[in-house]
Amino acid sequence: MKKSILLAAMAFSVSGAFAQIKMPAPSPTQTIRQDFALGQIEVTYSRPNAKGRTIFGNLVPYDSVWRTGANNATRIKFTDAVEIGGKKIDTGTYAIYTIPHKKGDWEIILNKGVNNWGSTGYKASDDVVRVTVPSFKVPDTETFTISFVDVQYEKCGLQFSWAKTGVILPIASPVKDRVKAQIEKAMASDKKPYWQAANFYYEWDKDLDKALPAVTSAIEEMEQKGQKPFYMYMLKAKIQRDKGDKAGAKASATKCIEMAKLARNADYVKLGTDLISSL
Repeated sequence: MKKSILLAAMAFSVSGAFAQIKMPAPSPTQTIRQDFALGQIEVTYSRPNAKGRTIFGNLVPYDSVWRTGANNATRIKFTDAVEIGGKKIDTGTYAIYTIPHKKGDWEIILNKGVNNWGSTGYKASDDVVRVTVPSFKVPDTETFTISFVDVQYEKCGLQFSWAKTGVILPIASPVKDRVKAQIEKAMASDKKPYWQAANFYYEWDKDLDKALPAVTSAIEEMEQKGQKPFYMYMLKAKIQRDKGDKAGAKASATKCIEMAKLARNADYVKLGTDLISSL
């Protein structure tokens, strides 16, 4: 009886000792976030290391559903609707699965099984979208990595890299019409967003005839407040240059340089100088 009690006490002591130890996770979890279009994309995944192993075709079999990382299913969350493979993806959270193929292409899947443990519990009937993308060579990558690449106004890529292989999931968000509607509605109000409008008409809409008066009004507003908007003069110079008004572009770039020097902003001094040199 005493021996049983002693053994139980020792077992309790040992388990308690182990409970005090905190060790690094072999495949640590990472969450990455990216502002994109009118929302945000968040990805949560676990990051295994190669450890000298052959990854694709061995550790990760070809032609089979892969959890795309380790541990829980990799998850992606959208706060605004996007398009993948030409299909609208509503806001919400989805599991990411992939199927690497020996011939080089991969299938990338968004699935409803966000609570799955890896690929356990995966059901094709829960697929939301499936796209096929080509793989490509990347510098040898020890730790499985997901990253955002080529982030533009209406498109970006989600890149998966491990060992010497990479693939990119194209994500789109055609928001131009939504932004334009906001701009035009606001420009019809008493508080006109001249600066935002100028940037939209120049960068997005390529409408120089609307961009120029908008940036001119934005500059006037700022100068009436006693401010020196060198960055606005830079935009005005670019618009004038693109309209073929070299004299106007030079004058605006010169104002940009003068104000940027007072603000000790070397970047805009260089931008203005470079623009004048290009005329």
